[in-house]
Amino acid sequence: MGWNFARELQTWGPGATARRPPVRLATARAYCAAVTRTHYENFTVASRLLPRRLRPHFHAVYAYCRWSDDLADETAGGTTALQLIDWWRHELLACYHSQPTHPVMVALQATIRRFAIPAQPFLDLLVAFEADQHRQRYDTFAELLHYCRYSANPVGHLVLYLFECFDPERAALADEVCTGLQLANFWQDVARDFAIGRVYLPQEDRNRFGYREDDLLSRRCTPAFRELMRFEVNRTYGYFERGAKLLPLVPPEVRVDVDLFIRGGRAILRAIEQLNYDVWSQRPYLSRWTKAKMLLAALGSHYLPLG
Repeated sequence: MGWNFARELQTWGPGATARRPPVRLATARAYCAAVTRTHYENFTVASRLLPRRLRPHFHAVYAYCRWSDDLADETAGGTTALQLIDWWRHELLACYHSQPTHPVMVALQATIRRFAIPAQPFLDLLVAFEADQHRQRYDTFAELLHYCRYSANPVGHLVLYLFECFDPERAALADEVCTGLQLANFWQDVARDFAIGRVYLPQEDRNRFGYREDDLLSRRCTPAFRELMRFEVNRTYGYFERGAKLLPLVPPEVRVDVDLFIRGGRAILRAIEQLNYDVWSQRPYLSRWTKAKMLLAALGSHYLPLG
C-alpha cells in the first residue's frame, strides 16, 4: 500500500500515540524503513551502496524529514499546519528530554544518541516549513538563500553527523551542495510550485530579465523567461562546483553517495537546459538510463582503478 499521509496522521498524529501501546525500537525502525521505501526515488543517499550499519539511521532521519514536509504540505495548511508542526517540534524535543512515543521519534532517539546529534538541525527544518505557511514569494535572491539555510542546509549537517565527520569546514561545503539541490528543485518545479501558490523565482531576477507579472500569471515561456532560467541554472551550477570539494573530505565508504547527490543536482540542471528552459510546459526529470549512467560514473570515479 502506498503512502497516504491522511491515514498516517490519523494513526500516529496528535493524541493517537497515547491510545496505543509503546513502540519498540525494532518496530519503529521498520516503520521508518517503510516510509523511506515509499519515497525511494527522492532519497538517493539511502541507496544500497550505503553501509548497512548506517541504513536504519538514515531511514530515521528521512522519516523525520518526510513527516515534517507532509505536515506542512499535505494538510489544510495555514493555522492547521502550524499547529501540527508545533506538535511535531514537541515530539522531537521528547527525544532529548523524555521518552518519545511516535515511531519516527523512537527510532530517531536511538540515532541521536548514537551519533550525538544536536537538536538544532532538526529544529531548523521546521522553521522552513513554518515559513511556507506565511510566505509564498521572495523579493531577492538573498532572501531565497536565507530560506535554503533552513529548508535544505540542515539536511547536509545531519548527514555529516551520521558520517561522523561534522566540522565547520565540511558543514560549509555541505551547505553549498544542499543549497544547490534546493535551487535545482525550485527551477525543476516552477510549474508545480506555482500551482500551489508559491513562486521561488526572486522578484529582483524577474525584473532584471523583464519577465512580467502577467506573463508569470499566464505561465508563459517567453524569451525573457528563458534568459531568466538560464541565469538561475548557471548560477546554481556554481554551488555544485564549490560543494564538490566536500568529496575527498568524507569517509571513502560513503563518498559515492555524496557524489550521487551532486551528480543528481547537475543532471536536473542539464535536463532543464535540454528543454530549452521551458519548465512551464514540461517538468524536467531524470530517466532510469540517466540515473544508471550517474551511478556507473560515480562508481567508476571512486572505486575503479585508473589507467
